[in-house]
Amino acid sequence: MDINITNDKNNALFNRRELNLTVAFDGATPSRNDIKAKVAALLNVPLELVIVQKMENDFGQQEAAGYVKVYETVDRMKQVEKDYVLERNKIPEPEEEEATEE
Repeated sequence: MDINITNDKNNALFNRRELNLTVAFDGATPSRNDIKAKVAALLNVPLELVIVQKMENDFGQQEAAGYVKVYETVDRMKQVEKDYVLERNKIPEPEEEEATEE
């Protein structure tokens, strides 16, 4: 998966960076969490500060366009973003496998 940032804007009012990007990939469209992880690694920011607002791709294309927001603090992100956006971008907790004793 290759990410190309096409527009990087600093929004001082909301204390965030707003990025337009294109994602080139092989196979299935990458998940929201995969894109968050790649953007966080690319920009060297904590994963919990990245919000993937939208990803759009055309049928059969191996490329998607997206809009991502990177906040400076978690508190500011919770003030600005709506609850459903925060829920959609929640980092999944690792599932613990329970050992079944027979």
